[in-house]
Amino acid sequence: MFITAQFDSGNIEVIEANKASSIQLAIRQDNQSDFYQWFHFKLYGEPGVEHVMHITNAGQSAYPDGWKDYSALASYDRENWFRVPTEYNGKELVIRHTPDQESVYYAYFTPYSYERHQDLIQWAQQSIECQHVLLGPTLDGRDMNLLVIGEPADHKAKIWVTARQHPGETMAEWFMEGFLSRLLDDEDAAARKLLENNVFYVVPNMNPDGSVRGHLRTNAVGVNLNREWAEPSLEKSPEVFYVLNAMQETGVDFYLDVHGDEALPYNFLAGCEGVPSYSERNHALGEKFKQVLLSITPEFQVEYGYEVDKPGEANLTVASNAVSERFNCLAFTLEMPFKDNANLPDADFGWSANRSQQFGADVVSAIYAIGNNLRD
Repeated sequence: MFITAQFDSGNIEVIEANKASSIQLAIRQDNQSDFYQWFHFKLYGEPGVEHVMHITNAGQSAYPDGWKDYSALASYDRENWFRVPTEYNGKELVIRHTPDQESVYYAYFTPYSYERHQDLIQWAQQSIECQHVLLGPTLDGRDMNLLVIGEPADHKAKIWVTARQHPGETMAEWFMEGFLSRLLDDEDAAARKLLENNVFYVVPNMNPDGSVRGHLRTNAVGVNLNREWAEPSLEKSPEVFYVLNAMQETGVDFYLDVHGDEALPYNFLAGCEGVPSYSERNHALGEKFKQVLLSITPEFQVEYGYEVDKPGEANLTVASNAVSERFNCLAFTLEMPFKDNANLPDADFGWSANRSQQFGADVVSAIYAIGNNLRD
């Protein structure tokens, strides 16, 4: 028996792996940070034998409530991921699985590799509607990619969409794959019409360093990018620094920041009601956006989510709040679950990469509903 995490986005430490019935593991913390929850590892074992894997430090992880009613994902081919029996006893996360094959991968959520990210960028730039812009290098020397979709013009609204500030929230980039596939489909009427009056600025992965390193929430030097939007720096948070500078050059009329939530088993939006400049106009636009999304997909709901900030009490270091205030625009944080959509459960797959992709495509329709009203 052998367990390894020496690959893109791998994360696990082996404490003891002498017998299949009692494997002791621990999740590695993000570099220079106390955050941890993302795991991704490969097991070589005996087929037909139950393997019981104890993640011993789960109870001290960043979001221990995220383990309640959670099931880990497994895959033999790294393409098809399925849920396996998992229990949380308040201290340890225990994964029980009898492999059918000699080796199997396990992960917190379906991984989205850096190779796939690079393929996504190169695929997108093949479209006549898409321009690929290099914003600059990350701290580990990776490239920050911006996709400009549509022909820029002064009269067009500027729509910004970013994802995966927190690298362990891989559903955010699966969402982006579906979103871009629809937006760049030249036979999709809604996409074509949207690009007549809007330009999209899309950053599919805000945190490539953390993604490759197997981090949950931070970049290469342990910085939570979604708390850097008030004063980003090249030394600590170049990813945000580049994007905010680009936003300053283009302006922003609508902003969507795509995330995953460890604990809540729902898809939901968190708005910017607490920013000082929040207006009735932005409120009305936001309500229309939500109502359209409710009408087109049962994956979305508005009953469960984060507590709404009181007027003037928003945290302006958070991306959606900071951008809404700086540009006086409608902005949302979109959250998807690590577990399942409790309103539409799937026992075999839970919330999945495929469902994230479809949700991304559906959001194009909701943007279409407000696309002509983003400017006064």
